[in-house]
Amino acid sequence: MKKLLMVCLALVMGAGIATAAKPAQKKIVTTVFATDIDCEHCVQKIMNNVPSLGKGIKDVRVDLPKKEVTVVYDASKNNDENIVKGFASLKVKAEPRSVRESGTGK
Repeated sequence: MKKLLMVCLALVMGAGIATAAKPAQKKIVTTVFATDIDCEHCVQKIMNNVPSLGKGIKDVRVDLPKKEVTVVYDASKNNDENIVKGFASLKVKAEPRSVRESGTGK
């Protein structure tokens, strides 16, 4: 009886560990930020300092004529507020304009 109980306990613990080990799915978000950039130097400052915008950044595109920066990032590692702070560290004023979800991925 003790052996049966030990086997059942081991199975339950093993199943718990297996479900806990699954990684969380990434949620990829695209946000367009309205900025105060006005020259190619500003564009280069952003593109050369992408890590300053925070973790989980997948892509950054700058549209100088529209004064917009599009940032694609992993929402489990970053958010719009932190990215705005990252822009501030580069002396760029930014404000989120729109958010689009790109779905989930691994």
